[in-house]
Amino acid sequence: MRSIVILISGRGSNMQAIVRAAQAEQWPARIAAVISNRADAEGLKFAAAQGIPTAVVANKDYPDREQFDAALRVAIDSFAPDLVVLAGFMRILTAPLVEHYAGRMLNVHPSLLPSFTGMATHRQALAAGVKLHGATVHFVTPTLDHGPIVAQVAVPVLEGDTEQSLEQRVLVEEHQLYPRAVRWFVEDRLAIEDGRVRVGAQPA
Repeated sequence: MRSIVILISGRGSNMQAIVRAAQAEQWPARIAAVISNRADAEGLKFAAAQGIPTAVVANKDYPDREQFDAALRVAIDSFAPDLVVLAGFMRILTAPLVEHYAGRMLNVHPSLLPSFTGMATHRQALAAGVKLHGATVHFVTPTLDHGPIVAQVAVPVLEGDTEQSLEQRVLVEEHQLYPRAVRWFVEDRLAIEDGRVRVGAQPA
């Protein structure tokens, strides 16, 4: 059985979607822990109510990114994860930490990568006048919002859309996309070949 550690910074809506999917679909995996960089993250309450161990590694307690990431790695590794899932974890991770989890750290980004990396993706999409926006699940690499793409979902941009309305429609799709991609990982269906992700057949 695979072990998953999920990192959050706020309410963790994608984390909640993953936990619910794992429970309902009886994945061959367990959510070993939910870790946040904020003690007041709402998602910690949800995790605790589900009986999932939680931990806080507060970035404000460390003088720089390197020391914070070192402490975060210790916390993550204490749960011996096969997979680390970033679910609204609002920190840019250093290369040594990312490389430590190479091939076993996933992130969801609210755009159709490689378009609109970084922050304010919905604003960027509206400003660019694109007709399709969406979300991407990808393996994490040291280059921000890059890395081999696991899955994507497209959302039409509607006349009169605001950042908020577009964000909400994308988030609804993320809650379907991210659990599916995580399940593929725990079922050993993902393989990275020449920088691209191949999704294997569903297990019998």
